[in-house]
Amino acid sequence: MADKVDNLILEHLRALRGGQDRIEHELREVKLRLSSLESAVVGTKRDTVHAQEDVARQQVSIDWLKERLDRIERRLDLREEA
Repeated sequence: MADKVDNLILEHLRALRGGQDRIEHELREVKLRLSSLESAVVGTKRDTVHAQEDVARQQVSIDWLKERLDRIERRLDLREEA
Protein backbone atom coordinates (compact mmCIF):
# COMPACT_ATOMS: atom_id res chain seq x y z
CA MET A 1 0.00 0.00 0.00
CA ALA A 2 2.84 2.41 0.87
CA ASP A 3 4.39 1.74 -2.56
CA LYS A 4 1.15 2.67 -4.28
CA VAL A 5 0.93 5.94 -2.31
CA ASP A 6 4.59 6.72 -3.05
CA ASN A 7 4.08 6.01 -6.75
CA LEU A 8 0.91 8.12 -6.80
CA ILE A 9 2.71 11.02 -5.14
CA LEU A 10 5.65 10.71 -7.55
CA GLU A 11 3.23 10.63 -10.47
CA HIS A 12 1.54 13.81 -9.29
CA LEU A 13 4.89 15.52 -8.68
CA ARG A 14 6.04 14.59 -12.19
CA ALA A 15 2.82 15.96 -13.66
CA LEU A 16 3.24 19.18 -11.65
CA ARG A 17 6.87 19.47 -12.76
CA GLY A 18 5.85 18.95 -16.40
CA GLY A 19 3.21 21.66 -16.08
CA GLN A 20 5.72 23.99 -14.47
CA ASP A 21 8.22 23.33 -17.27
CA ARG A 22 5.56 24.20 -19.87
CA ILE A 23 4.66 27.39 -18.02
CA GLU A 24 8.34 28.41 -17.79
CA HIS A 25 8.80 27.76 -21.51
CA GLU A 26 5.73 29.84 -22.38
CA LEU A 27 6.88 32.62 -20.02
CA ARG A 28 10.26 32.78 -21.81
CA GLU A 29 8.44 33.01 -25.13
CA VAL A 30 6.17 35.78 -23.81
CA LYS A 31 9.20 37.70 -22.54
CA LEU A 32 10.87 37.46 -25.94
CA ARG A 33 7.74 38.66 -27.69
CA LEU A 34 7.33 41.51 -25.19
CA SER A 35 10.93 42.57 -25.82
CA SER A 36 10.23 42.61 -29.55
CA LEU A 37 7.15 44.76 -29.00
CA GLU A 38 9.09 47.17 -26.78
CA SER A 39 11.75 47.50 -29.47
CA ALA A 40 9.09 48.16 -32.08
CA VAL A 41 7.49 50.87 -29.92
CA VAL A 42 10.86 52.54 -29.37
CA GLY A 43 11.52 52.41 -33.11
CA THR A 44 8.13 53.95 -33.83
CA LYS A 45 8.74 56.73 -31.31
CA ARG A 46 12.16 57.38 -32.83
CA ASP A 47 10.64 57.56 -36.32
CA THR A 48 7.98 59.97 -35.06
CA VAL A 49 10.60 62.24 -33.50
CA HIS A 50 12.62 62.22 -36.72
CA ALA A 51 9.51 63.11 -38.72
CA GLN A 52 8.78 65.99 -36.33
CA GLU A 53 12.37 67.18 -36.68
CA ASP A 54 11.99 67.15 -40.46
CA VAL A 55 8.77 69.16 -40.24
CA ALA A 56 10.43 71.70 -37.95
CA ARG A 57 13.43 71.97 -40.26
CA GLN A 58 11.15 72.47 -43.26
CA GLN A 59 9.19 75.15 -41.41
CA VAL A 60 12.40 77.02 -40.63
CA SER A 61 13.34 76.88 -44.32
CA ILE A 62 9.89 78.10 -45.36
CA ASP A 63 10.06 80.96 -42.85
CA TRP A 64 13.51 81.92 -44.13
CA LEU A 65 12.32 81.87 -47.75
CA LYS A 66 9.24 83.92 -46.82
CA GLU A 67 11.44 86.56 -45.17
CA ARG A 68 13.65 86.73 -48.27
CA LEU A 69 10.61 86.99 -50.56
CA ASP A 70 9.12 89.73 -48.37
CA ARG A 71 12.41 91.65 -48.48
CA ILE A 72 12.64 91.30 -52.28
CA GLU A 73 9.03 92.46 -52.72
CA ARG A 74 9.70 95.48 -50.49
CA ARG A 75 12.84 96.43 -52.42
CA LEU A 76 11.07 96.17 -55.76
CA ASP A 77 7.90 97.83 -54.51
CA LEU A 78 5.87 94.81 -55.53
CA ARG A 79 3.97 94.48 -52.29
CA GLU A 80 0.34 95.52 -52.32
CA GLU A 81 -0.83 97.29 -49.18
CA ALA A 82 -3.98 95.90 -47.60
